[in-house]
Amino acid sequence: MRAVRSFHRLRPARASLRWKIAALAAATACLVAIAVGVLVHLWTARDIHDRADQQAFNSIYSAMDVYRRTGTLTNGAELDPPDLPAALRHPADGDRHTAYDGRVDGNLGPSVWAAQRTGGPGSRVLAVQVNMSSELYGLRRLDMSMAVASLIALAAAVPLAAYGAGLLGRRLRRVSETAGRISAGDLDARTGPTKGHDEVADIAATVDLMADSLGRRLRTERQFTADVAHELRTPVGGLLAAADLLPPGETEDLVRARVRDLRGLVEDLLEISRLDAGAEQPVRARVPLGAVVAEAVARTGLDTEVTVTAAGAVTGADTHAGAQRDEDATTVETDPRRLERIVSNLVVNAHRHGATPVQVGVGGRTVVVRDHGPGYPADLLLHGPRRFHTGAAERGSGHGLGLTIALGQARLLGAELRLDNAPDGGAVATLHLPD
Repeated sequence: MRAVRSFHRLRPARASLRWKIAALAAATACLVAIAVGVLVHLWTARDIHDRADQQAFNSIYSAMDVYRRTGTLTNGAELDPPDLPAALRHPADGDRHTAYDGRVDGNLGPSVWAAQRTGGPGSRVLAVQVNMSSELYGLRRLDMSMAVASLIALAAAVPLAAYGAGLLGRRLRRVSETAGRISAGDLDARTGPTKGHDEVADIAATVDLMADSLGRRLRTERQFTADVAHELRTPVGGLLAAADLLPPGETEDLVRARVRDLRGLVEDLLEISRLDAGAEQPVRARVPLGAVVAEAVARTGLDTEVTVTAAGAVTGADTHAGAQRDEDATTVETDPRRLERIVSNLVVNAHRHGATPVQVGVGGRTVVVRDHGPGYPADLLLHGPRRFHTGAAERGSGHGLGLTIALGQARLLGAELRLDNAPDGGAVATLHLPD
């Protein structure tokens, strides 16, 4: 079973790139349709007006020629019509004039009038009206047809854009998943060859190159750590033997304590190097979870409350490394030595960097270790524990090797180890063993 990381990564809420591109395509199609529709409408309306103006001008010319020769009215011409626009009631002698009349009466209008005096000053005005209602009705039908065509084009463009964006999104998601696996510690994750020769393919190739470079550096670092720890075991053993030759006293106790600390550090480094190299394999056995946890806590020698319940809630009030157990205590199939290592590291870390009371609750397949100190720092919850970082101001920033080893052992067991802060203060480590 795959282990889950014990810290939280902040993922900003984001809309799908697929629908962003589809929305952009829809907006672009709408803008193009509106722009083309407006331009076609204006151009067609202007053309209708110009043709009506030219028709009226030609009609008044023909009507005036017939009227002067025969005295009859043709081409719908009228003398001094009552609806003639005021601008044409007093045209200059001998000149033909046109004017636009926007009035609408039933199916008539708007229209263009043309007018000319029949003789000298004071003579009657001959006028011709050209109705544009049929042409403007055709313009409205053209507008409607363009609107329908634009909607059809939009309905076709959006799914096509969404499909194309989906292809791009899947390729980007593949690169993102690879980068996430690498950041989670899977240094063998690669995107591999991608279709196309565009920017996405470049990003995928760059991520793979980055993973190769990062893997080489981490392998070099891990090998160096393992080599250093291995080489230090012999001189540390010699120091411990030499300390036995010191005369009893305060100096001997001080040297022994420092040598023991140094030996513990070397053993921790070796353990981390083995976990990093994948050289560790769990030896599983079916064991009672509550008993294993209680034994692990007792071996720390630290004042810790242990409570075993069906739900894992801490209800006991013990002030020593003991446990209250239900009759139906859960048994789990796991490596008891590694489980003890995880629990002891969490308890020691809680005492070292937190505050009492430190409480351990066991329920079902879950173990909860809680202290009442300042809680885990924000960078630990965000980035996870980092080796050689302690989190204590007097020892620099960070979280030492204990949590790093606990996380590595949990991953080896296929367990989930989560680090959180309690709402009312204090750090909470939750270990959930797999079924």
